Amino acid sequence: MVVNNHRVNYSVLGSGPALVLLHGFLESMAIWDDFAQALSKTNKVITIDLPGFGKTDVFSDNHTMEMMADTVEAVLKNEKVKQCVLAGHSMGGYVSLAFAKKYEHYLKGLVLFHSHAAADDEQGKINRNRTIEIVKKNHKDFITGFIPLLFAEQNIEKFSEKIDWLKSISLKTSAEGITAALAGMRDREDHTALLAQLQIPILFIVGKQDSRIPIEKIMPQVAFPKHSEALILDNVGHMGFAEARVQTLRTLAHFGIKWF
Repeated sequence: MVVNNHRVNYSVLGSGPALVLLHGFLESMAIWDDFAQALSKTNKVITIDLPGFGKTDVFSDNHTMEMMADTVEAVLKNEKVKQCVLAGHSMGGYVSLAFAKKYEHYLKGLVLFHSHAAADDEQGKINRNRTIEIVKKNHKDFITGFIPLLFAEQNIEKFSEKIDWLKSISLKTSAEGITAALAGMRDREDHTALLAQLQIPILFIVGKQDSRIPIEKIMPQVAFPKHSEALILDNVGHMGFAEARVQTLRTLAHFGIKWF
C-alpha cells in the first residue's frame, strides 16, 4: 500500500483474531515468516516492514516511533482490523508502545519481545549519535559486526546459520534507513508511566543473557501494568525468536488468542 506517498510492504496470513508482529532494528518482516505460518492456523497474522526496512521506503531522515506507529495504524485500517494483539521485537516494541499511547482502542494485548518502555538516557543518546556516524561511513561493516552480538555468547556458534541469514536481511537495508531508525530511537519518548495507565494485558519476553536490554532494566517494568505476564528465558540473548523458537512461539500463540 501507499502511505503519505511512500510504499509500505506487509503480509497477511490466516484468519481469526488479529495478531500483528513488528520486527526490530536491522530486521524486516521476514524474521517472522515461520512464526506467521504457524500462528496463521489460529490467527490472522499481519507482519509489516517498518519504514526504511525490508521493502518499505525510507520516509525521512528521522523515523520517529510515532510515525512508525502511524504506519502500522494505516495498515490496520487498510485491512479493516478493529482490534488486535500487537507484538514488537526490540525497536518494534518501542513502536508498539507509541502505538498503544495513540491507538489503545485497537489493542487487546501488547507483547514487548526483548523490549522495554524507558527512553534513552544521555549516554544512550550519545551512543546513538556515534553509531549514526559509524553507519554513514560503512553500514555494511557495522551490520556484520553488530548481528552476532545480539545472541547470547554461548549461542553464537550454535546459531551461526541463523546469524548469517539475519546478516543477509540486514545488508539489504540502506544506510539512510538505518540512520533514520537510530535517530527515531534516540529521540523516543519514555513510556514507563504508560505501562501503568494501559488497560490491556502486557506480556514481556526477556532473555537472561540479553546484552542489549539487560534483564535488570526490564524486570522492574514488569510490575507496572495492571495485568502483566513474563516469559523469562535462560541461555537466551536478544533474539528469542531464534534462540528459543519453540518457547516463544508457544507463548505468542497462547497470548494471541486468549484475550479475544
